Amino acid sequence: MQKEMQALCARTAFYRRERRSVPLAREFARKALADWDLEHLADDVLLCVSELATNALLHGVPPGRGYRLWLSLEEDGMVRVEVHDSGDGEPRVPVPYDEVEGETGRGLLLVSALADAWGVGERVPGKAVWCAFRGYRDSCGRPRRSRRG
Repeated sequence: MQKEMQALCARTAFYRRERRSVPLAREFARKALADWDLEHLADDVLLCVSELATNALLHGVPPGRGYRLWLSLEEDGMVRVEVHDSGDGEPRVPVPYDEVEGETGRGLLLVSALADAWGVGERVPGKAVWCAFRGYRDSCGRPRRSRRG
């Protein structure tokens, strides 16, 4: 049986299909990490937010639609990033860097390298592409207590 995770803190925002949504999504994530006292994760999380949001715009958001960014801090200290879109595209499993041709196609390779875990969940319509990072916190803004005496 799979253990269900409970989010201690969660934030969500909807973005229309437009270029300026990617920097807006990044800023939204930066603010959540700051509020949760997890700025030390910002570089990796924000790069992954950029990649997932860009992929949603390029491959998963039909004209007239948008995507949803969902961030949560789980009870086990994991920070989870999800980008929900309504497109029918399926993210490809990353291939080794030297097999990627051209200037595109490295987004999920970066996500898989930076995140502690990532995957794709079903959604009707569309999908949710997610990644997770060890946050090393018990809850919103409180450092995890040391297990030493």
